[in-house]
Amino acid sequence: MENTYYFEKAPIAKAVAHFSLPMMLGMSISVIYTLLNAYFIGLLHDSVMITAITLTLPVFAVLMALGNLIGVGGGTFISRLLGEKKLEQIKEVSSFAFYASIGLGIIAIIVGIVAANGITAGLGASAAAFAYTKQYILVMFIGAPFIILNFSLEQIVRAEGSAMVSMVGMFISVGINLILDPIFIFVFHWGVPGVAVATLIANIGAVLYYSWHIICKSEYLTFSMKYFKIEKSVVFEVLKIGIPIAMMSALMGLTALVFNNFAAGYGDAAVASYGISQRILQFPELIIMGLCEGVVPLIAYNFTANKKRMKSAITFTSITVAIMASIFALIVFLTGNHLIGIFTTDAQLIEVGSYVIKVIFLSLFVTGFTFLIIGIFQATGQGKAAMIMSLTQGLVMIPILFIMSSIAGFHGIIWSIFIGDFITFLIGVSVLYILREKLIVNIEELELM
Repeated sequence: MENTYYFEKAPIAKAVAHFSLPMMLGMSISVIYTLLNAYFIGLLHDSVMITAITLTLPVFAVLMALGNLIGVGGGTFISRLLGEKKLEQIKEVSSFAFYASIGLGIIAIIVGIVAANGITAGLGASAAAFAYTKQYILVMFIGAPFIILNFSLEQIVRAEGSAMVSMVGMFISVGINLILDPIFIFVFHWGVPGVAVATLIANIGAVLYYSWHIICKSEYLTFSMKYFKIEKSVVFEVLKIGIPIAMMSALMGLTALVFNNFAAGYGDAAVASYGISQRILQFPELIIMGLCEGVVPLIAYNFTANKKRMKSAITFTSITVAIMASIFALIVFLTGNHLIGIFTTDAQLIEVGSYVIKVIFLSLFVTGFTFLIIGIFQATGQGKAAMIMSLTQGLVMIPILFIMSSIAGFHGIIWSIFIGDFITFLIGVSVLYILREKLIVNIEELELM
C-alpha cells in the first residue's frame, strides 16, 4: 500500500517530503488567510477592530488545545499501532477520538455562553473593544464542536499516512474563509463578527471533508459506534500525550493573554502592532512547524517498526529546520521594515511593529528545534517528557514578562518572547539528552547542541 511504502521503504528525504510538504503547504495557506483577516479588517481603518481580533487569539488557542487533546494523542497512538499492525485497535481509537471531540465541543458551548462576559473582560478588552471581542468569542464557542473536530480529525487522518488528505482539508478551510471574509465584512458589513462566522463555516467545511474521507475512503479509520469503547488502555494512551499537548496550547493561550494585558498598558497601538507582527511571523514559523508536525507519523511508525529509520528521519528533519530558519531570517531582516505597512497606514503602528517583528523573529531559530523535540516526544509516547515541555513552554514566559517589563518596560516585554523561547529550547535539549538511550537516538546526530 502507498501509505506503508512511505512509512517503511521510501528514501528518507522522499518520505519526509511526503508527510511534511502537505502539512507545510496547508499551514502556509492557513497563515495567508489569517493575514488576510487582519488585512480586510485593516481596510476599515479601525485599530480597535484589529485589537479585538488580536485579543481573541487565546480563545482559539483553547479550542485548538481541546482538538489536540484528542487529535495529537490519538494520532500518534494510531501511527504506533500501524507500525505494530494492530489494525483493529486503530478503529477503536479513531471512533473514540470522533465522539470525544464532539463531547468536548458541547462542554465548550455551555461554558462559553454562560461565561461570555467574564471571558471577554479577562481577555483584557478595553471598553471600546469589548463588544467586538465578545461577539467574536461567542461565535467561536457556539461552533466549538466543529473547530475541535477540525483539529482532531486532521491529526487522525494524517496519522494513517494520508498526508494529502490532511492538506486538502486545510485548503478547503482556507478557501472557504477567503471567499467569505470579504463578503461578510464589505457586503454584509458584519465587521469582526463576520470574520468569526467565516472562520466557523471554514472549519465546518474541513470537518465534512475529513468525515467523507474516513467514512468512504479510509482503510483503517472509522466513526462507527460499533468500535466506540471507553477502554482504560485506549484513553490512557490518547491522554498521556494529548493532555501535555493540550496543556501546552492552553498555557500558550494563557501566556498570550498575560502578554496582551502587559502590552495593553502601552495602548491599543502596542497590542495591534504586536498582533500584526505575529501574523506576519506565523508564516515562517508555521511552515517549520508543519515540517516538524508532518514528520511525527513517520517517527511514530518507525519507533515501533524500525528505529534506525526513525533516527535517519529525525536527523534529516533537523538539518532541514536549520536551513529553513536561516533562509527566512535573511528574507525577514531584509524586508521587515516594509511588511507592517502592508496592513496599516498608521505611522505609529508601522514604527512599533517594525521594531517588534525584528526582535521576536529571533525566536524562530530556537522554536524550530523545539517543535522537533516536542514532535519526537509525541511520536514516541513520552508522556512525562511531553508534560515537562508543555509546562515549560506554557509557564516560563509569565515570570519572564514580569521581570523584563519591570527592567525595560515595553522593550522588556518584547524581548521576553525570545528569552522564554530560548529557555524552553535548552530544557527540551536536556530532556532529550536524558532520554537518548531509551529512544535510541544519538543526540549528536540531531545537531541540536
